[in-house]
Amino acid sequence: MTEYTPPKIWTWNKENGGRFANINRPVAGATHDKELPVGKHPLQLYSLGTPNGVKVTVMLEELLALGHSGAEYDAWLINIGAGDQFSSGYVAANPNSKIPVFVDHSVQPVQRVFESGAILLYLAEKFGAFLPADPRARTEALNWLFWHVGAVPFLGGGFGHFYAYAPAKFEYPIDRYAMEVKRQLDVLDRHLAENEYMAGSEYSIADMGIWPWYGALVKGLVYDAGEFLQVQDYTHVQRWTDQIAERPAVKRGRMVNRVQGDPASQLHERHDASDFDTKTQDKVLAAKA
Repeated sequence: MTEYTPPKIWTWNKENGGRFANINRPVAGATHDKELPVGKHPLQLYSLGTPNGVKVTVMLEELLALGHSGAEYDAWLINIGAGDQFSSGYVAANPNSKIPVFVDHSVQPVQRVFESGAILLYLAEKFGAFLPADPRARTEALNWLFWHVGAVPFLGGGFGHFYAYAPAKFEYPIDRYAMEVKRQLDVLDRHLAENEYMAGSEYSIADMGIWPWYGALVKGLVYDAGEFLQVQDYTHVQRWTDQIAERPAVKRGRMVNRVQGDPASQLHERHDASDFDTKTQDKVLAAKA
């Protein structure tokens, strides 16, 4: 690896950044004027079916499955590759220009919520669900919710970037982040050897936050890195992953704002519960044929 000497002053090279160079920039703010659409429900989600987006759609579908009709929502597709997250309306809702962002029109003034962990906590407190009432169990759920907020950047922006997306592969960063991701998997595996769910015996927002990232990782569904990381060794994470994947609400949540994979698993936008039966991408394509 060629030795790099940082200059005295960093300057932006627009071509740097690998796969996502076209949307990476060193400044915040909007690039174009466009308001966010608002659907028929009080709860509006603007997202994409990445692991961070899946956390919130799973939570909303779980709330609906539990009987909370007030959790009905519109989910709008945000194409991050095209820069939708830099519209004036999106930046007003989330100055950090990342997905997902959530807007609650059931309260006045209207409440924006950005950062996926904050959205999970907001919804749990709003509906009184998926956050244990017992103080010790609640604290344990929050421990793990915030653990994943701090841990995931090492998996995604660290390991995932250098292993899968960087314009060239270098041993040092891949080894550094592979070591950290395997350590994180070991943390989870040891905990889940003694607990059914992250907060103990109760399924919670901690599971919903962690599962889309680490569940996908141990099933080899992200970065094509299953063999490299020997993910089959984390048997307790595998058990937990499979258990959560069988939940009907989780299956639905994974479909929302999804734009990859089997067309039957993709529901680009969700505006009504019936959309799962009538507007998945296989049906949309068949109607156009």
